[in-house]
Amino acid sequence: MRNIARSTILVLLSAVLLTGCVPEPAPTPTATPATQTPTPTPTPTPTPDPLAGLSLEDKVGQMFMVGTSVSGADATTVAAVRDDHVGGIFLHGRSDAGVQATAELVGGFTSLVAAGAPELWVSTDQEGGDVQVLSGPGFDGIPSALEQGRQDDLRASAATWGAQLAQAGVNMNLAPVADIVTSPDTARGNPPIGQLDREYGYDDARVASQAGAFAAGMRDGGILPTFKHFPGLGHVGENTDTTAGVTDDFVTADGPDVGVYSTVLPQGPAVVMLSTAVYAKIDPNAPAAFSPTVVGVLRNTVGFDGVVTTDDLSAARQVQAWSPADRATLAVDAGIDLLLVSADPSVYPEMRQAVLARAQSDPAFAAKVDAAARRVLAAKAAMP
Repeated sequence: MRNIARSTILVLLSAVLLTGCVPEPAPTPTATPATQTPTPTPTPTPTPDPLAGLSLEDKVGQMFMVGTSVSGADATTVAAVRDDHVGGIFLHGRSDAGVQATAELVGGFTSLVAAGAPELWVSTDQEGGDVQVLSGPGFDGIPSALEQGRQDDLRASAATWGAQLAQAGVNMNLAPVADIVTSPDTARGNPPIGQLDREYGYDDARVASQAGAFAAGMRDGGILPTFKHFPGLGHVGENTDTTAGVTDDFVTADGPDVGVYSTVLPQGPAVVMLSTAVYAKIDPNAPAAFSPTVVGVLRNTVGFDGVVTTDDLSAARQVQAWSPADRATLAVDAGIDLLLVSADPSVYPEMRQAVLARAQSDPAFAAKVDAAARRVLAAKAAMP
């Protein structure tokens, strides 16, 4: 038995030697990963250029807001909308005809705008108190800004007033006033603002709070507000509408008057109107509406990149020393986007022709026209 066992062990050892080693288990096959298709990078959708398809004439047209009497359509303004595709119209004067009659007047202008063309801005001065263009059936009597400054629910009231404007076909209000008048005593010596109770209060905090509330209410009612009169008309002793040579020697680029705009402009869409007074401590050499320095304060110090318009460039005494052509080109050169020709539309054709001719001959000026038209169209696209 011992010899048999020994023989068996030898046989087994021989088998191991013949194979070279003890066999290892076969490796477990690994799964081949499926081929992965890389996720394609989406192609960015190009932002359409709002100026695409617009002629130079159309772009220049968008830079004008031309006045018409609220009691009837002015022929020059009708032609400006129909033929020149102007950016907007301004209803001037006083009317107690009410919402329906105003809507019919406005409809005569908006019907001239071709389908697919930029929307027509229809504006007026609906501040309240002594400055309320539209009244009568459907329009509330609006208290003065000084009275509004005491209201806790001003935004709600302004939303109602804005909705009434919208029913009449108006979509822009050249209000609220953001000028600071420092006291009731100084108000008596300030014809454009204080004497008409157009101020919301006597310090920057109150003015910013209540002008901001009025603007918010206008947006709630579907109306684009316009803050005015940058950088401030609350300290002058004369009215630019009726007097030439009006100069402010109080307002500074970093003072509270400019600070109001830094507070209210980030709150929502708005336009800013530049005064035509001269500001001795900012640019003593030109009215604000003709001053790249003053426009630069708004763009760079305040940081506003929206539409900048002017106070009236047609009949205001402050600008009569310049020809209508020069008023228009100086404003565009300064960086203005929208030229207000509100009280006397008869000077509009000369202004338009001057801007068009300069843009045709001066590439740098033409670039300013493009930038202005682009801002106007962007503001229209962002309407409340």
